[in-house]
Amino acid sequence: MNTPPPSANHLPMPQWAYVPGEMVEDDADHDTLWKAKSLVPSRFGDYVPARHPALRYGIALNERGYFWESQEVLEAVWAAAPQGGRERILLRACILIANANLRLRIGKPNAASRLLGEALQELGALKVRKAAAAGDGFADGFPIEALIALLKARLARPQLTKTDWVAFSAVGRG
Repeated sequence: MNTPPPSANHLPMPQWAYVPGEMVEDDADHDTLWKAKSLVPSRFGDYVPARHPALRYGIALNERGYFWESQEVLEAVWAAAPQGGRERILLRACILIANANLRLRIGKPNAASRLLGEALQELGALKVRKAAAAGDGFADGFPIEALIALLKARLARPQLTKTDWVAFSAVGRG
């Protein structure tokens, strides 16, 4: 079933952003993340709906600087995405980007560059896959080319800094 639960529109942001190395994982706001993860079905049908609340929440977490939390929620959505589907590829790229953003925050620009490069490869693979006609899936209508261009621009810099984190909203949909 691909119909998102109607009660998910009011998920709270975590109380704080968990940053590995600055706090122990027990300090992460697992209760808040559980609320979003509990909305993810064991399996999506043919695609992951672009408007699914857990997916949108995971994207919103990244936009607000909750990179570890974004990765956690997006991984739950990814795990339920159809094997071999376009959404699964795009979700993997988004997870890699959230992880790269986290690496930038903790001062590991080389790791962030590697992860952004891996995300770029995933997006390249997604670009060659055919989109469903007028689909409602996460990958349908996503501005893949714009995200590819943004990642290439970041990777062209000699050294990434904390301010180089990637927001999905910067490409027009998130």
